[in-house]
Amino acid sequence: MKNEIRFSLNGKEETLPGDPRRRLIDVLREDFGLTSIKEGCGEGECGACSILVDGRVIDSCILPAGAVEDRTVETLESIRETERGEKIVQALTRGGGVQCGFCIPGMAVSIESLLRTNPRPDEHAIREGISGNLCRCTGYQQIVEGVAAIEHVEGDNS
Repeated sequence: MKNEIRFSLNGKEETLPGDPRRRLIDVLREDFGLTSIKEGCGEGECGACSILVDGRVIDSCILPAGAVEDRTVETLESIRETERGEKIVQALTRGGGVQCGFCIPGMAVSIESLLRTNPRPDEHAIREGISGNLCRCTGYQQIVEGVAAIEHVEGDNS
């Protein structure tokens, strides 16, 4: 078994020694200090641990770290540094989409993924885009309205 994982994390090439069977959420939080990733259910059902792997939304609580070998991993820490990422975070906070805030990092990652492929989504597309993320506080309407209010950022594919 290979005891080293090489991957791109938030734009930086990383090499991680250790057991590739460890859960990726644990590696990202404990080894890299990336605290935007939350553990809600531990079963890949709630979306609080959502990250992007090669641009696709993945639940990091059920993914072994070895699965990201030679792949690109993005978390909210890097997404929020982009113009669009900043707009996502602002839209969620201004529109009342944040109450307890626990689901918001994973929600923002899913919204980033949606906006990369559909920069001007309608309400149905927004609801579909966040369907893998559970929120017990808002009822989703404020989140949907916040995303709908985001101004399109031309050429922001980051």
